[in-house]
Amino acid sequence: MSGGTKGEHHQTVPLSVLLQRELASEKIEKPEIVSGQAGQSKKGEDFTLIKTECQRVVGDGVSTFSVFGENLLNNVLSAVPPDLNRDEWVAALPRALVAGFVKTDKDFQEKGQKSGTTVTFVIIEGWVVTVASVGDSRCVLESGEGGLYYLSADHRLETNEEERVRITSSGGEVGRLNTGGGTEVGPLRCWPGGLCLSRSIGDMDIGEFIVPVPYVKQVKLSTAGGRLVICSDGVWDSLSAEAVLDSCRGMSADTAASHIVKEAVEAKGLRDDTTCIVVDILPQEKPPAPAPQRKKKGIMKSMFRKKSSESSSYNDKDYLEPDVVEELYEEGSAMLSERLDTKYPLCNMFKLFMCAVCQVEMKPGEGVSIFEGAPNPRKLRPWDGPFLCTSCQDKKEAMEGKKASGRHSSGSDDD
Repeated sequence: MSGGTKGEHHQTVPLSVLLQRELASEKIEKPEIVSGQAGQSKKGEDFTLIKTECQRVVGDGVSTFSVFGENLLNNVLSAVPPDLNRDEWVAALPRALVAGFVKTDKDFQEKGQKSGTTVTFVIIEGWVVTVASVGDSRCVLESGEGGLYYLSADHRLETNEEERVRITSSGGEVGRLNTGGGTEVGPLRCWPGGLCLSRSIGDMDIGEFIVPVPYVKQVKLSTAGGRLVICSDGVWDSLSAEAVLDSCRGMSADTAASHIVKEAVEAKGLRDDTTCIVVDILPQEKPPAPAPQRKKKGIMKSMFRKKSSESSSYNDKDYLEPDVVEELYEEGSAMLSERLDTKYPLCNMFKLFMCAVCQVEMKPGEGVSIFEGAPNPRKLRPWDGPFLCTSCQDKKEAMEGKKASGRHSSGSDDD
């Protein structure tokens, strides 16, 4: 919640009122959000959080969907500076998500919790969809025009070469489980610990090179809307994105979520927790309906900046209309100095004497610039930020392999 500074007595206008004014003046139709969820439990580890009235200020409605919850939402919203207009708030989300993920990881560490989690975190503001993800739970979008878009990244070491390089460069080891006699089995894992993912929140028994810094993608839909499908790995291990979307076309969001889970379990059995959330983003005053039949050669967006074997490109001859889903932001770097930097005025995005990650207040001169120790540091002035407190700076250096990790190594489950 935002409010005036000390000594001021004016009443803050709810952001919802400001947004309503902006929407009216810009003649932007706000979409209707319809969601459904379903799941079958094998290990009891999946957790979902759906908040359709996520209040950043009193009375303001923003839809949030996640395959993980708890303190993460509060940490993300706390990292968004107050008194921003609508465009600034949307632009600040990617950086706030990074800060919120890292802060939540620190919360795990301070509480001594060693078992971590993957996360797919989605915020819908008007027609803008922002997704942050670590691990192997994922989110896909089918637009109202029939295009298929991957809005999250898969951080499995088996399929992500860039992450393997990052971990080995930071002091970790990547390899398969050695059963003796030189025989290696199973997926690629990070050692010590044996985790088969390169990013997660709260895995305290692994080195700091298993980072909580999320891949973030932000897109703006056309007023035709679209359908989001957010699933844990229990679904994606059984079904492709195309199969998931094709299987539920013509169904309501709630029915679609149940059907997707059923299809995944029937395909390979209940081998893991299998959870699905379906979100339809619809024009107002229209009955909930799934996206129209997807074009056979729809536009396929890559899950990563670097094209992977799973991605495909469209043929220029088949491309007849401009892409109506506008990409606003995409970044997957694990470096905080790259993720917390901003092209917007510092005073609008960060408070000068507040840690950019944990939001703790600092005295002048106590904070450390996020660019401190960067490979190509720019010329820093005393007020150049954003800044980190000593604790968050130590964590940053540990994640980058510049400082010994405070985590204790031991055995770990692979998820």
